Amino acid sequence: MRHLLFRLICGVALCGALVAQSSKGSEELVVYAYDSFVADWGPGPELARRFERLTGCRVRLVSCGDAGQVLSRAILERGKPVADVLVGIDNNLVARARREGILEPYKPAGADAIVPAELRLADDWLLTPYDWGYFAIIHDAKSGVRAPRSLEDLASPEFAKKLVMMDPRTSTPGAGFLAWTIAVYGDRYLDYWKRLRPNILTLAPGWDAGYALFTAGEAPLVISYTTSPAYHLETEKTDRYRALIFPEGHVAQIEGVGIAKGSRHRDLARRFVDFMLTEEAQSILPLTQWMYPVNRAVPMPDSYRAAPRAGKSLTLDAERAQAAVDAVIDLLAR
Repeated sequence: MRHLLFRLICGVALCGALVAQSSKGSEELVVYAYDSFVADWGPGPELARRFERLTGCRVRLVSCGDAGQVLSRAILERGKPVADVLVGIDNNLVARARREGILEPYKPAGADAIVPAELRLADDWLLTPYDWGYFAIIHDAKSGVRAPRSLEDLASPEFAKKLVMMDPRTSTPGAGFLAWTIAVYGDRYLDYWKRLRPNILTLAPGWDAGYALFTAGEAPLVISYTTSPAYHLETEKTDRYRALIFPEGHVAQIEGVGIAKGSRHRDLARRFVDFMLTEEAQSILPLTQWMYPVNRAVPMPDSYRAAPRAGKSLTLDAERAQAAVDAVIDLLAR
């Protein structure tokens, strides 16, 4: 009887150990991100595969639309978050993310040595920057429409219905363009938008939808990034699409990754944020994300010769840009 009891106890202990091991191996990290990050051609799937090999956990990528929609969904789920990690909230959305209280501060290991001071989004590391780029107007050189020479020129009547814009409520390029106009025009930004309004063909909900209209030939101008032409040169061997550098300067987008407050897998989420700064992860970004990695040790592909650098960098307080969104939407709706 004693031998039988001993064997039963050992069996229960072994079964418990196997269950615990199985449970540990089946942990799932849920990552909310924007469409182009999660797409097969984006960085998300490869980053997930490498992180899974590193940790043994599963990564579930959830596409939420644009980064603004990542934030909106996290706000709706506040208190009972589904996501562990939020990808894509940028310098124009960080103020709203802080106000809504949906992120947990975390400073990754070695961050001071990796992330340049000018790219850091917050002293409390509510978000960790992983890539960046300048917003720019992209011009289709084969459209037969001349390239505008400045923001003011972009508002000229000859460009009526020639510009694809994105909604600043749901799109980071949309919010970035709004910030750009405020940085240049100050309190007169609404006067500029009144002049620009006839030139906007559509207000797309996100970058993917808007840029697809542009490349389909629906309009010769679109808001995107100075790095977008590098994609076309690398994958299509064409310099047809060109980033326009304006003399008044350009606003940069700095994208961040953060941990959802109340994450059920906080330790794994922190490891994922750490991983995003490694050279292994950062080297994936230039030819999938088509942005500059924050880790300057990563070599840039030759196709980035098609990505012109802004001659002047502009900055704007994120709170000011967010406060202007409703005013612009009201103006466009008239």
